[in-house]
Amino acid sequence: MSMPATLYYSAEMVRNLPDDGNRYETVHGELLVSPSPGQPHQAVLLELTLVLGTYLKGERIKGLFSSPADISWGPDTLVQPDLFVAAAEEVGLSNGWAEIQTLHLAVEILRPSSMRADRFTKRRLYQEQRVATYWVVDIDHAQVEVWTPEALFPVVERERLVWRHPRATTECVVDLKELFAPS
Repeated sequence: MSMPATLYYSAEMVRNLPDDGNRYETVHGELLVSPSPGQPHQAVLLELTLVLGTYLKGERIKGLFSSPADISWGPDTLVQPDLFVAAAEEVGLSNGWAEIQTLHLAVEILRPSSMRADRFTKRRLYQEQRVATYWVVDIDHAQVEVWTPEALFPVVERERLVWRHPRATTECVVDLKELFAPS
């Protein structure tokens, strides 16, 4: 029995997909599709944006972004982290995303449709690309998996996250009880 040929997606192919409310990404040619996020996802994303934004502004560091943003490390890779901190020296070099190659922090907030991709496919990509810190935010279990490039397993945080930008003089602390508290 023969198997149908698998279609490998390039970053350019993904950029040309319809703007239909879904998020399209490709990692090493594998197409990843997720529908629009729900309210809990957006509430946590907004809170993390506020905490990280306040921290970075206090340190006078630019580079905090949320998706949609086409981060690509090759012709068969294009991802859109929910939230990320790019290297300040790569920010503002053009109107596009092509110059953004260094991420100090990438954040993905789990959804049922993205769990496998966020925990495995994208996590491995972020490790390959030496993203210094990768947070997998699990709202349902009120915890965050913290990954680094060398990690074989995550550090699972349930109380607080501590992160420091490489150019900062202080640390950013995220109280997870507050982050996951019902609104």
